[in-house]
Amino acid sequence: MTTLRYVIGVDLGGTKISVGSMPTDGSAVLVHHLEPTLAEDSADGVTSRIAAAIEKVIAQTITLTGATRADFLGVGLGAPGPLDREKGLVIVAPNLGWQNYPLRDKITELTGLPATLDNDANCATVGEWWIGAAKGGRNVVGVTIGTGIGGGLIFDGKLYHGSSDVAGEIGHTTIDPTGRRCKCGNYGCLEAYASGPAIAVRAREALEGGEPSALLVMAGGDLSRITAQTVYECAKTGDRIASEVVRETARFIGTGIANLLNVFNPDVVVLAGGVAQAGEDLFGPLRAEVKRRAFKPAVDACRIVAGTLGGQAGLVGAVSTFLSQHPE
Repeated sequence: MTTLRYVIGVDLGGTKISVGSMPTDGSAVLVHHLEPTLAEDSADGVTSRIAAAIEKVIAQTITLTGATRADFLGVGLGAPGPLDREKGLVIVAPNLGWQNYPLRDKITELTGLPATLDNDANCATVGEWWIGAAKGGRNVVGVTIGTGIGGGLIFDGKLYHGSSDVAGEIGHTTIDPTGRRCKCGNYGCLEAYASGPAIAVRAREALEGGEPSALLVMAGGDLSRITAQTVYECAKTGDRIASEVVRETARFIGTGIANLLNVFNPDVVVLAGGVAQAGEDLFGPLRAEVKRRAFKPAVDACRIVAGTLGGQAGLVGAVSTFLSQHPE
């Protein structure tokens, strides 16, 4: 009987660290551990906590499966970029305050396991392509919508990184050249309209006219407590303002996706992150907007789907990217 081997996946975000173990066949996430990032810690402090979480997941997996430490091949890391994958560096992570930090080699030093590093949005896309909603796709565009908007590109069955590891920055494509200022310094980026925080800002602006809305009730009368999730949940009740914000969001994302269809002609576009929970209130008008703007042959060839892996997409993809560089 063949002994199963395992890989640890790590998804490092601005607010949480997600760590899990998987067998190399990708059949399941066996153990999943979450903890807050505590970005106020030093880079070494956060990395020490990642290493401790890895050890905890390894110990729990050994208890669950009867594996030994030697059965763990290594660690796949997904982190916000830009990155230098060859050197294993996080070049800049604004939410963490990191610059030129050697995350990959630090994890190897602390755990004794080989590690790989890739962009977190790339990892989420690869995860959905490996065992999630985009499985079976040959040319796949992933869009991750959360605190920011990221993306991943898979062409002819291979993850595309571009000339300097920054391919797939879908959130910073311009949809309105004279539009809202984005945190990146540009104006009119998709992220400035359709990220989680941007959706909440637009909802608060819509309430400034004083029209009654269940949004206010759900937020306990405190506008600052409105989040994208609040907007999605409220839209499901039929609230006019929340529904209009969701429809506008669908138009913005649909415009961005139509551009991607016309440029890349994918067979799958997968939307991962919190937006996947919005359901048909968002996906119906989003698909209609894509159909209105993109070439018909591109629309006909493409499935636009919600991710199915939820908060595990990044760690699953990190495992897959490790295996692509360290095949058994």
